[in-house]
Amino acid sequence: MKELIQIDNRKRTRKIQVGTVPIGGGNPISIQTMTTTLTHDIDATLAQVERCAEAGAQIVRVAVPEEKDAKALSELVRRSPVPIVSDIHFNYKFALAAVDAGVAKVRINPGNIGNEKRIAEVLSAAKSANIPIRIGVNEGSLEKDLLEKYPSPTAAALVESAMRHVKICEDHDFTNIAISVKSSDPIRMIEANRMLSAKVNYPLHLGVTEAGTPRRAHVKSTLGIGTLLLEGIGDTIRISITGDPVEEVLTAKELLRALGMADNILDVISCPFCGRGDPEAGYEDIVAAAEELLDKNGIEMKIAVMGCEVNGPGETRNAKLGIHLGGKELAVLKVNGERVRTFRGKDEVNPQFLANVLLEAAQELQASEKAPN
Repeated sequence: MKELIQIDNRKRTRKIQVGTVPIGGGNPISIQTMTTTLTHDIDATLAQVERCAEAGAQIVRVAVPEEKDAKALSELVRRSPVPIVSDIHFNYKFALAAVDAGVAKVRINPGNIGNEKRIAEVLSAAKSANIPIRIGVNEGSLEKDLLEKYPSPTAAALVESAMRHVKICEDHDFTNIAISVKSSDPIRMIEANRMLSAKVNYPLHLGVTEAGTPRRAHVKSTLGIGTLLLEGIGDTIRISITGDPVEEVLTAKELLRALGMADNILDVISCPFCGRGDPEAGYEDIVAAAEELLDKNGIEMKIAVMGCEVNGPGETRNAKLGIHLGGKELAVLKVNGERVRTFRGKDEVNPQFLANVLLEAAQELQASEKAPN
């Protein structure tokens, strides 16, 4: 897959700078998420931002529904480990306050931010501060006239709304923009972004909005975002999940890794388990313990934990590290495809022991790879 998906094959869009993170222009796909805390609760919001950043988020967006949230932005920006984007709806004055606070980008939904004069005022402030703006169009908040023109919030309606506001930006000589057209329907989202990509050269922010709880969100987002990335469309992504935003970040990382667009990530290969293995081997517990410990310690490599004689030997041979369970009290460790150690008995073939074995071996491998020749 990696041979098929190279950055050079992506559409090379215009580059914008979101704090320290470049978006577009052939730069790597960046991962975004959004906090679920009350933004004016600065300590709680920062704690969540830090957790998301630790998980791999490069940009974090915060909601600004009230004046007290706008007033909290300057401190959030100052203390955040990653660029902060302000999410503004209904009140253009909050967008102006966000610019003054030094946010890295302002996200506005043109359908509900106000008239063109107000939008122009926000553009002028952002231009003076050299802060990009994301034009965010969602099917749930399309302009009234477009809802009257189209029978439903179609892909064409989403794109027409986006292009309307691109024109406003361009008419005011403002081109420091990214665009998103989102739908809760992944097929409509794909269609809209294909249409939009053919019309503009601005960086596109991809997402299936209101995607739901994890199981549904994983499927919808993989379908929508993954399809477009495979086609070379998209510059930054946010996976929408009802729940902890850290889950959004981890899912986004896994999606990019699976597409061959992110190498430095823990990749645990494990089988679904079946009747070929010993049901008393504790396979699921071993996989869960290993993944948790390796992830917590920043291991970034392909590791296989396998449970049967059909695919186990091959998968553990192909991974940098592998544990192959030969039964409830037998396990084999492989390093770079070579068998290096065999474990027997309950004291050794248990989740915590084998997780620690993998961690030790992984840390040694990572250290040797980073050591000068």
